[in-house]
Amino acid sequence: MSKYAIGVDYGTQSGRAVLAEIGTGREIASEVFFYPHGVMDERLPDGRPLPPDWALEHPQDYLDVLSHTIPALLKASGVDPRDAIGIGLDVTASTFLPVKADSTPLCFLGEFEDEPHAYMKLWKHHAAQDQANRITALAEERGEKFLARYGGKISSEWYFPKILQILEEKPEVYDAADTFVEAVDWLVWILTGQLTRNSCCAGYKALWHKEEGFPEKDFFAALHPRLADFFEEKMYSGRVSPLGEKAGELSERAARWLGLAPGTAVAVGNVDAHVAVPAVGIHESGKLLMIVGTSICHILCGDTEEIVPGMCGVVEDGVLAGKFGYEAGQCCVGDHFEWFITRCVPEAYTAEARNRGLSIHQLLREKAEKLKIGESGLIALDWWNGNRSMLVDYDLSGLILGMSLTTRPEEIYRALIEATAFGTRMIVDNFTEHGVPVDELYACGGISHKDPMMMQIYADVTGREIRIGASTQTPALGSAIHGAVAAGCERGGYDTVAEAAVEMGRVLDTVYRPIPENVKAYEALYQEYKALHDYFGRGGSDVMKRLKAIRESAKA
Repeated sequence: MSKYAIGVDYGTQSGRAVLAEIGTGREIASEVFFYPHGVMDERLPDGRPLPPDWALEHPQDYLDVLSHTIPALLKASGVDPRDAIGIGLDVTASTFLPVKADSTPLCFLGEFEDEPHAYMKLWKHHAAQDQANRITALAEERGEKFLARYGGKISSEWYFPKILQILEEKPEVYDAADTFVEAVDWLVWILTGQLTRNSCCAGYKALWHKEEGFPEKDFFAALHPRLADFFEEKMYSGRVSPLGEKAGELSERAARWLGLAPGTAVAVGNVDAHVAVPAVGIHESGKLLMIVGTSICHILCGDTEEIVPGMCGVVEDGVLAGKFGYEAGQCCVGDHFEWFITRCVPEAYTAEARNRGLSIHQLLREKAEKLKIGESGLIALDWWNGNRSMLVDYDLSGLILGMSLTTRPEEIYRALIEATAFGTRMIVDNFTEHGVPVDELYACGGISHKDPMMMQIYADVTGREIRIGASTQTPALGSAIHGAVAAGCERGGYDTVAEAAVEMGRVLDTVYRPIPENVKAYEALYQEYKALHDYFGRGGSDVMKRLKAIRESAKA
């Protein structure tokens, strides 16, 4: 009798769930549920406007993903719930929320339903940049060892800048919260009845280290007097659990809610990018996975802990047991293609696409593929949402250089794609130059399946072969793999993630190989990208930041 595992992946706009067969990784059924509230970056549900750089989500949407997708999986597949032996979940981190001791989100309470700080802060909430800058400055001043493990800068996307923002801007929310919890840990708490904090979120987003723990109490006291007792007052549960462990078992209440069997193993929560690694079969060092979507997260394992400037973090066992997991990323990829489609494409192109039965992306790709490398005379910086790696600066903005009155939409479209490829090349080269080898590239996510032109450009720009994950829901499959490991061998699962990756991880036969003449042509453009990257990102000109300040002043 076959056994199965369920994986649930929470993205920026929707949650996806898969039911995967243990032993093969075959996806028996999959379901998608789009968040009814979407990303709240302009206003709350009651219409209250939000300031610039905010990005919130509603925790009820996350619960609705479970109640819609899991029963649908069971119905579509006909699988006996008793044969679904494990469940794993992942969320884009750091997406976190303030909650009460019984796991109730503050925004569910009447007195906080119109308070922005009471909602779930999405990973791309960048309004805590000032707090992140001050945390970085204090760590530099004190010579804190942890700073080097994060490339020398703390990101506004992470846990403690957002905590500090809440404390400074809305202390009533800080006071009312019994704890602040990563969304994936909150969901595991809902399913099992106990709070388990995962080592991936703790390590990459909350400054935790396997040997040293969290930063010292006196650091937080120097940051803000009220943070001196943060761990005693606000952590509620300070235990950090490693990936691949069982967080607990499905409670009777959760089992009735979802239609699963009580006692089903629930894996320790994970991050969407990191959990995808075993889903493409990676269980070794030197293989970098690009999770390509609204953003790109670059995940790589190494055998030693190295200090790499501008990386998002290095965490022992942060991806695979016995390895040092490295993270980097670009925070605007699919997002800025979508920006161009919705804001800049002329009606004539939209009409042509409609008349030919194509999507506007397909039409632009068709036209862009006919362009020679460098033919447009354009080059762009991929900073529409700031720069995550290597500059870790969300006050930076996008740029397109070389425009003329003859510039066509497909030329801009291709330049934007090339910009993201150049950004990835910066990250890959940075790892190799600082002692972390990158031998092979893998890609997953919808764009990797839908856009062969983009994948070929990435191969040509990086000079490396690229293999593509077979699943269209790679993180969800990775979470299912962790669910199978949480169940353990005795229940029909696995004892380690590496064992599960060998059997359940899958890639397509397609391999994108660099074309020598393209590699040479792109090298010249890449050098121009690097020059612009360093000029605008490393102090040559702060015009982007000054323009942002002028914008915010004008809106005030």
